[in-house]
Amino acid sequence: MPRPHMSAAASVMRRGVRSKAAMSVSLLGASVLAGALVASLCIPAVGAVGLGAKAAADDFNSVPDNLVLPTLAQESTIYDSAGNVIARFYPQDRVSEPLSKIAPMMQNALIDIEDHRFYQHGAIDLEGTLRALLKNSSSGDVSQGGSTLTQQYVKNVFINDAGDSNSTGFAQATRQTVGRKIQELRYAIKLEETLSKQQILDDYLNITYFGEQAYGVQAAAELYFSVPASKLTIPQAAMLAGLEQSPSAYDPIHNPANAIIRRNQVLAAMATYGTITAVQAKAAEASPLDLKVTYPQAGCITADKGEGFFCDYVAQQILDDPAFGATAADRQQLWNTGGLKIHTTLDPKDQAATNKAIADHTNPADSTVAVSAMVQPGTGNILAMAQSRPYGTGSNQTEINYNATAVQDGGEGFQTGSVFKAITAATALSQGIPLSYKINAVATGPYPRMTNCSGEVQPEVGGDMNDTPVPYGEITMVQAMAASVNTYFVPLEAQVGLCNVVHMAQAFGLGYQAAPDSKSPNGLAPIMQVQSLTLGVNDYTPLQMANVYATFADQGRYCDTTAITSVTNASGKSLAVPSADCHQVVTPSVAAGVNTLLHSVVSDAGGTGAPDAINWSDAGKTGTTNDDDQAWFDGYTSQIADATMMTNPNYPSDSLDGVDIDGTTYQHAYGYLLPGPIWKEAMTGAMSGLPNEPLNFG
Repeated sequence: MPRPHMSAAASVMRRGVRSKAAMSVSLLGASVLAGALVASLCIPAVGAVGLGAKAAADDFNSVPDNLVLPTLAQESTIYDSAGNVIARFYPQDRVSEPLSKIAPMMQNALIDIEDHRFYQHGAIDLEGTLRALLKNSSSGDVSQGGSTLTQQYVKNVFINDAGDSNSTGFAQATRQTVGRKIQELRYAIKLEETLSKQQILDDYLNITYFGEQAYGVQAAAELYFSVPASKLTIPQAAMLAGLEQSPSAYDPIHNPANAIIRRNQVLAAMATYGTITAVQAKAAEASPLDLKVTYPQAGCITADKGEGFFCDYVAQQILDDPAFGATAADRQQLWNTGGLKIHTTLDPKDQAATNKAIADHTNPADSTVAVSAMVQPGTGNILAMAQSRPYGTGSNQTEINYNATAVQDGGEGFQTGSVFKAITAATALSQGIPLSYKINAVATGPYPRMTNCSGEVQPEVGGDMNDTPVPYGEITMVQAMAASVNTYFVPLEAQVGLCNVVHMAQAFGLGYQAAPDSKSPNGLAPIMQVQSLTLGVNDYTPLQMANVYATFADQGRYCDTTAITSVTNASGKSLAVPSADCHQVVTPSVAAGVNTLLHSVVSDAGGTGAPDAINWSDAGKTGTTNDDDQAWFDGYTSQIADATMMTNPNYPSDSLDGVDIDGTTYQHAYGYLLPGPIWKEAMTGAMSGLPNEPLNFG
């Protein structure tokens, strides 16, 4: 506890004898006194002859005294699932600390230079005010001192509430007018009635601006000296206390000479009022500023271990999701107030495995970009999120999160190619069509006549073909999936109904049935209902497609992807977080059938994904889009689903054909060849140490 300018016992006794009746009399007398003082301070020519006091007193009594103390903007922190810090955010660099964590030397230094009679007076220091009165009367300057720490605290509350220093509210909060002084006095008197001196000092030290974007003494101590406020020395405390009067004029970084002069003034005051001895003051005055400046780092740009994109995803969800406020303004206010502890689903082991896999197979300077996401089946938890170009604004970096949709402030998504065929297969199995169902898969064929969900008939047109000119003949659904035969799945789509495939895609979170200009629910895009739907012509992110396959892994239960597990505010109160809303979208038997189909892709000798199989019970699907613009590998075990995609961000002008990736030239883009090895390495690393739990194959 700081040295009081009267004994602690005397201070308690002084406060204890002030009964409610005495307090009422005090308030009545204060209003009259305040009126006279305000009239004298602010209208010296009138005050000198006794005019204006009654009017000022009337103004004083008409001002409400219910000052709402602000919730100070503080640092927010995002954590991974193991409790490691991903990044910190703040609209104002502030960490509020109780007096017990602020050096007593700092507390006393501020009192000595700003209001050395703080413990001896109430809201108004008559002695200091009369001294200011004499100066104002002779000079006509309204801005002379006389304000107590309590009054200064009230002013800081006004400034805090005003926000931006360029705003009208800020100008009003800092203006030197009669009305403002009346407000400060009125609120200060009420605060002295309701708060202890210690509480007022505590609030003051945490709200005050100390320059260089540091708010509160803890942030200032860390900024200028790289120490906590509890460890401040005599000269350090004196320098910080001197900043309160004018943070820019006495800025020790840019105006060190002025800072030393002001610091030494504080040291002299500390010696005068007994906080330190004259010898200590002289020694401190001779010392250099000895700054050890540490500028705070904040935001997703500071996230390491490849976590910047996930960090950005979480921050955007706080600002977008109604769970954190009914309106955008409410959510922005929550974010600006800060003090949030945001715990997330990101698994450091899975993130590290994904980062390593991408780094081992790509280079940030490549013309292509690799994007990957991992989701936990049964929960929707996002376990990992990575890209080959690091998060940032520098060379070979990007701030575009390709795992987020455009509505989520990310990219536009990418065509998925044959990865989408699993949706058509699920539709067929839901209608009772068996895995053994045969279709004559020709080399080239037409897109059959189909009807979309709006009842519009799309006539038969040519153009359906495979990668090979050789017809497959009569093949089953299992054979068709393993070899990714287009001329099997397009006729199958026609048989089950285009609109039914659309509805199945909706159930798996892939957009909605509407015209392109319709309003998007939950940030989803409308599904383009065309005959080539089953071939993956709609744009989706790797995160969306990983979650689709996670649904098959969990026996047909779909969960919304989830990034946030818990949030507490500055008061420690738990806030509601978005729900995964897990629910059945297809039966376990249908999911088992799809698992069988996708297992054939990685297990059959002719499966397109066989080279990328891992030593766990797995399933997956390759995908390549028209003109080889994108290549996909989407696969899963019972514990983890991962979708990895490669593309040239400049498509369609630049495809993947003939590109150089990490020193190797690839003439053609195939899912097993480009993203497949990344998927295999990432999944092997993530699954390390986990049991081999078999998928449900029915």
